[in-house]
Amino acid sequence: MENEKILERSQLRERVEQWRRAEERIVLANGNFDLLHVGHVRYLRGAKELGGKLIVAINSDESVRALKGEGRPIMPAEERAEIIAALADVDAVVIFAELDVRALIREIRPDIQAKGTDYTAESVPERDAVAEYGGRVEIVGDAKDHSTSAIIRSRLGPGQP
Repeated sequence: MENEKILERSQLRERVEQWRRAEERIVLANGNFDLLHVGHVRYLRGAKELGGKLIVAINSDESVRALKGEGRPIMPAEERAEIIAALADVDAVVIFAELDVRALIREIRPDIQAKGTDYTAESVPERDAVAEYGGRVEIVGDAKDHSTSAIIRSRLGPGQP
């Protein structure tokens, strides 16, 4: 099943160029989105409320495993992308293989990088890449009291991923 919101990086660059010609603001959000939960929905809604087109970059299976350990991700990247693309707030989805989104930021130069409340504007790892071209970082969503890891532990018990 083809989804017009799920793009390869080259397609995303073209789409961003089209949006820029239409004078749209470009907002980038990113994450693993391993098991979609209310914290994810609130984060993405907050990102969309910044205005413009919302791109969601999803970590590849390999990068999730490197970041979270064996047993993760729960769902493959293509399924995670399809679920995120189904959300009305999301305009485009791309899967990225790197451990952080610096390379993608440098490729598409979003006006705003939206990060969740588990960060501060000063602690966002990629803020240097955003600052290189004069973009800005915004913290959005509700308090970080939801996580896939916590959901897994609460359902499966201690010692789980």
